[in-house]
Amino acid sequence: MKKLIIFPFNGNGIEAMGCLGDEFELIAFADDTVEKHGMSAFGIPVSSRDIIHQYPEAYILAVPGSPSSYKIRKHIIESLQIPPSRFATVIHPSASIAKHASIGYNSLIMAGVVLTNTSRVGNHICILPNSVIHHDSLVGDYSLVGSSVVVAGNSVIGENCYIGSGTNIINNIHVGEQVLVGMGSNVLRSVPALLTVAGNPANELRAK
Repeated sequence: MKKLIIFPFNGNGIEAMGCLGDEFELIAFADDTVEKHGMSAFGIPVSSRDIIHQYPEAYILAVPGSPSSYKIRKHIIESLQIPPSRFATVIHPSASIAKHASIGYNSLIMAGVVLTNTSRVGNHICILPNSVIHHDSLVGDYSLVGSSVVVAGNSVIGENCYIGSGTNIINNIHVGEQVLVGMGSNVLRSVPALLTVAGNPANELRAK
């Protein structure tokens, strides 16, 4: 089995632990928060990111990010300073990946996810349980897709986006870079970069 380190010890990391099949042996979590260091409740140690370099043979799954920090996911992952060849891709055994779908490196595909034919998932992606990415659609690098999201055919999610759980994106939609889509939204028209949108139909949310 391949040795694996998950970074950081957060919700996504705990979810990732439950997605591991027979390919990887989880040897540690790495996290920058000193208060988290020690033995976790799961019997897996939590250490500083130094452990990534102490085990050069280990693969890394880097899954930082939340609705409040998704815009800096790229910066956080790049700060690990490891080559693409060290990144793992973890796919839950119950996920359905079509023959002609593609998945990049350092991507986490959780339980019940469906990637239909010719769908494409980039690098550094998290897709939470039961989401469906349809034909000819693309999830751009560094993006996070919540649970029970449906992305219809020929749609593009740009880099570094956060798509909230329960969202539906109709066909032929383009979501620009660094967009946050709120939970349960219906995206019926394309969204320019850097916006926060939510609702049915999804509209821009402006700070008050």
